[in-house]
Amino acid sequence: MAHTKAQGSVKGNRDSRPKRRGVKLYGGQKALPGNIIVRQKGTSFFPGNGVLMGKDYTLFSVAEGKVQFKTLKGKKFVEVIHG
Repeated sequence: MAHTKAQGSVKGNRDSRPKRRGVKLYGGQKALPGNIIVRQKGTSFFPGNGVLMGKDYTLFSVAEGKVQFKTLKGKKFVEVIHG
């Protein structure tokens, strides 16, 4: 009888690598042009003034200033305010 008892637990034991998503710069922190502010899957946060969105939904700064989070009509926006 051909049993494969020893390999049974190893067969389904693979796991994907972590994607390291989340907020990288929080409200009040200084941002330089090109700094990543949020890595996300889909649009949890939307870009505001001084922020653009990459093709993988990453929000990054295009201006120098402080990061600010705000909510308008139920949508969360990220802005970089000069000063």
